[in-house]
Amino acid sequence: MPSLVDRENQPYVGYRATVGFAGLPEVAHRIAALAGALAERGIAPADAPFFRYLVIGPDMASLTVEAGVPVAEPVDLGEEYFNAVVPGGKYAKATHHGAPDGLVAATAELLAWGKAEGVHWDRTEAVDGEHWAGRLEVYRTDPRVQPDATKWETDLYFRVAD
Repeated sequence: MPSLVDRENQPYVGYRATVGFAGLPEVAHRIAALAGALAERGIAPADAPFFRYLVIGPDMASLTVEAGVPVAEPVDLGEEYFNAVVPGGKYAKATHHGAPDGLVAATAELLAWGKAEGVHWDRTEAVDGEHWAGRLEVYRTDPRVQPDATKWETDLYFRVAD
């Protein structure tokens, strides 16, 4: 069952790309590269890694997304990666148990719940699509520890408009 929660600002190191829907796995694989680069420097992530949707183009033909790993403070990992902050504030949260292919349905359920509850998302419409202030998939399960995808846990967070 979705709920409203408060989140603090979350510093992170990330990788950003604009891809079609089929390109999402390529960006998601950057999470492991980011975690590895941090580990090489002796830096432990501050929280679970995430996927952040910034712009969702019409019919999901073009998506501007980020692979991110939370950190306590900025980290220089070279030109390929950047430091930023996921904005704090009120978020709608839902937890999905199961394989990533179920996240599309879980997202639709969260959006439907928000509509039924009168929640207004922190997003704007533009010619190139929906621009989201905070739309996250936070991966709570490490696939190296739990290879059975049916047992994975993912938190969805969608920022609510002030």
